[in-house]
Amino acid sequence: MPLKANDPSLSSWLPVPDNSDFPIQNIPFGVFLTRDDVITIGTRIGDHAIDLGALHQLGYFKDIPLTEDIFLQDTLNDFISDGKKTWRLVRNRISELFEKNNQELQKNKDHQKIVLFTMDEIEMQLPVHIGDYTDFYSSKEHATNVGKMFRDPENALLPNWLHLPVGYHGRSSTIIPSGTPIRRPNGQTLPKGADEPVFGPSRLLDFELEMAFITTDANAMGEPISVEEAEEYIFGLVLFNDWSARDLQKWEYVPLGPFLGKNFASSISPWIVTLDALEPFRVASPAQDPQPLPYLRQKGDKSFDIHLEVGIQTEKGPFTSLCHTNFKYMYWTMAQQFAHHTINGCKVNSGDMMGSGTISGPTPDSYGSMLELSWQGTKEVPLADGSTRKFLKDDDTVIMKGYCSNKEVRIGFGEVSTKILPALSL
Repeated sequence: MPLKANDPSLSSWLPVPDNSDFPIQNIPFGVFLTRDDVITIGTRIGDHAIDLGALHQLGYFKDIPLTEDIFLQDTLNDFISDGKKTWRLVRNRISELFEKNNQELQKNKDHQKIVLFTMDEIEMQLPVHIGDYTDFYSSKEHATNVGKMFRDPENALLPNWLHLPVGYHGRSSTIIPSGTPIRRPNGQTLPKGADEPVFGPSRLLDFELEMAFITTDANAMGEPISVEEAEEYIFGLVLFNDWSARDLQKWEYVPLGPFLGKNFASSISPWIVTLDALEPFRVASPAQDPQPLPYLRQKGDKSFDIHLEVGIQTEKGPFTSLCHTNFKYMYWTMAQQFAHHTINGCKVNSGDMMGSGTISGPTPDSYGSMLELSWQGTKEVPLADGSTRKFLKDDDTVIMKGYCSNKEVRIGFGEVSTKILPALSL
């Protein structure tokens, strides 16, 4: 089925600001609360949100086999379960309907009042019910940096790292949408030189610049998904801030890995950008040496050229950009992560989320965490208001952005913005 919605020559009768993340070629999917306190599934073009539930009720999807309530839900899970054919049909139809020469909705002002909202009239929600969440560790640059800090710099990568996508199962109950503040977590730490742990707020709170992909129902239990098939079951991507309390994690992680240092919060951008929308931005992934085992070998361009930025907005000061990196640096691709995840027969469901792991590039200004930017707290990171950081402070707001662009079109993810509140007194 052709990806008509990707045509770079298309323009919309809705106004789209220059350098918008959401031209008519994007058409992401999300869930929002309307001005009438109704939760609906929608999309976005420019600075307008579009109520797909109302659009469906008014008959604009009549030629697509959809259930009556498919968009009248508070999550995208059922729509994602319908599979890639349905996603493409809906996305192509939205593109057709809002193309500048199409008069169906453009001339019907009464219907526009029902289906169109400005962004300040809505409140974005978590777009999917995330049943399971897996976090990978797939940036070679990040893994090497961490290995140099905590292990022998000459043997920074552990023996398994170049042979498989390392990952762990995280906590889905504390995944939150952009705009939801988090509290600094409490927990146990072992102060330097101490023999006994102490309890209190984390002092080494950090962001992790990641992306995450959302899956559809992929397999029956016991059936693996091949690396060639994997992308058929990936609905789309979001920006992902996988918060980390470095001091809590350092004390607790042996021998089973992250726990309280990671499960207190993870933040995502609210609009899911489909894999289809990202097709024009495919690039080759980094060369892999040694060659992976056969079930992880892939052909073709399996990565995407997604520019990423993270910075801090202080309580009274301006925004400071700290890192510019790119999703294309990831050593292990989404297809390889998916194939490895299911090679043992693990079942993957609609709405499951898989994080990339911290995305760092080859230069210090492309490191995707404060741990790396401050090099384990040995360097001060300057901010625009004159202050410095080694790790994050209360009332800091961490903002992550991402977009793809070529000579014809720009496709973006918006942002994930999260303010840090003080820890609860216990």
